Amino acid sequence: MRLKSIAIFFLIILLSFSCGTKSSKKDQNTKGLNVVFVNKESDKQIDIMIDGKLFTSYCWYDNVFKPILYPVCTSAGTVITRGYPINPREGERNDHAHHAGNWFNYGNVNGYDFWGNGSTGKKDPEGGEIKFLTVEKMEEGNNEGLLVTKASWLDPSGKELLAEKTEYHFIAENRIRIIDRITTLTATGGDAVFNDTKEGMFGIRVAHELELPSEEDVILKDTKGNSTTVKALPNNGVSGNFISSEGITGEEVWSTRARWMDLYGNIGDEKISLVICDHPKNQSYPTYWHARKYGLFSANPLGVKDFTRGKEELNFSITSGKSATFRYRIIISSGVHLSDTEINSYADNFSKIY
Repeated sequence: MRLKSIAIFFLIILLSFSCGTKSSKKDQNTKGLNVVFVNKESDKQIDIMIDGKLFTSYCWYDNVFKPILYPVCTSAGTVITRGYPINPREGERNDHAHHAGNWFNYGNVNGYDFWGNGSTGKKDPEGGEIKFLTVEKMEEGNNEGLLVTKASWLDPSGKELLAEKTEYHFIAENRIRIIDRITTLTATGGDAVFNDTKEGMFGIRVAHELELPSEEDVILKDTKGNSTTVKALPNNGVSGNFISSEGITGEEVWSTRARWMDLYGNIGDEKISLVICDHPKNQSYPTYWHARKYGLFSANPLGVKDFTRGKEELNFSITSGKSATFRYRIIISSGVHLSDTEINSYADNFSKIY
């Protein structure tokens, strides 16, 4: 009888300890970084706030012709995206007006240019437009918020070629900020052919300080053969550099393939890493990189012909009524340049959860 009483006593102690542990864990979780959405529909944007500080905004401005995330900030509040053309800042470049914030589109879908629409500062009569339709879900939370949107890829006549559904996962971890974008495209206007071009697909245009130092003008040609000169600017405060998961650095990363790419540098005294991760389920994994020293940083799984100098060609397509999904992760660190080991850990985690 005494042994039974002792056993019951220790069982009560054990249960009390167990309950206390769960309570403690729950308390820790409630002290996370709060991700909150501020819906400013009249301004055509939704602000994503983390502990009261702006992380980014989901925007569907009329003069941009696609939904974007703009601006994008570090945990310290430093803006890492270029201001032009939405909010130009002194000393930055004013080329490629269609490079606004962070976006997802492509340069040739059934012959229509979604990537370059807006390059002249106004709508291209022959360009495609991605029109925001609705927010399907907004879930705020500790350390992570979920935004689900729907949009329509339209040809110049207004006919829908693709229906888009996108999940944005906004994640906060101490001084790390993460954006996971999961986009599903469904061909609704017949077959959707993504004709092979370098002009795509998941891109961000960065602040002048995160560009790679350059002493010369850069002359670029678009798919129509039109030339754009990217003028050299003073390198004061410019400190960016690329490094890929394969160890390739600098402007040599253009057209190479890698599972992730890190653009690291300083804005003032703040060390920053901006990383884009590809996903094993994506087309052409590991992706090709359309990354330029003047501040364009883009993953393009579909521009095989340009990136292989004509040796290969893809012309990816989505059959009428069918869908394709693209998954990308952005990692932004503040105060430290991430190591390869740290980035690989984030990339491995990304590959497992979607």
